[in-house]
Amino acid sequence: MQKILLVEDDKTIALGLEYSLSQDGFAVTVCHDVRSALSALGIQNFDLIILDLGLPDGSGYDVCKAVRANSDVPVIFLTACDDEVNVVMGLDMGADDYITKPFRIRELVSRIKTVLRRCGKTDDGSGLRTQSEIALGDVDINTAQAKVYKNGAEIQLTSLEYRLLLTFANNEGQVLSRTQLLEGIWDVAGDYVNDNTLTVYIKRLRDKIEADPQRPALIQTVRGLGYRAGG
Repeated sequence: MQKILLVEDDKTIALGLEYSLSQDGFAVTVCHDVRSALSALGIQNFDLIILDLGLPDGSGYDVCKAVRANSDVPVIFLTACDDEVNVVMGLDMGADDYITKPFRIRELVSRIKTVLRRCGKTDDGSGLRTQSEIALGDVDINTAQAKVYKNGAEIQLTSLEYRLLLTFANNEGQVLSRTQLLEGIWDVAGDYVNDNTLTVYIKRLRDKIEADPQRPALIQTVRGLGYRAGG
């Protein structure tokens, strides 16, 4: 049973999430502030951490910094702050995902499982890995191990960067709209996802896989339509 640390100061939201996640088979520890979260982290190990941004005695960023100082446990931010600056800050701190409120519980559970699967902690047979190896130009994706290589060197991707890359690689040569990409990443309607997040992920993915991110060859912008993957 995967253990989740939920850090959320709204006790009503926390109670509902604890119940829903428990129904999905997760063991959930709930904390309502930074102090108790850091205490819990010092007592036991968790498979995944969900962090609210605004906390009574600090910020979810404070917890994320403490976690990243000595652990690579997956972190998901769950917050009402949906502007691009906050998204980028969370991702730059090493968060694996960033979900904005309001959200749907099935979306959250799906993305939790995706992050856990990406980190090798579970495999729910969702069909994400369609073949053992996929190539996009000089980028190779080993789906059996969820690892990505460029010219033989491994590239470290977050779970959503990885899923976005898979969406492009599985549709090489096709023009994909932003809505199609959002659905490919999260398996939910794009209308429920902040569009700024997609822009952030595409930029970060280009920075990691393109020889020249300013002149992308693997993920090309098709003006007015979306994006096309090419090798």
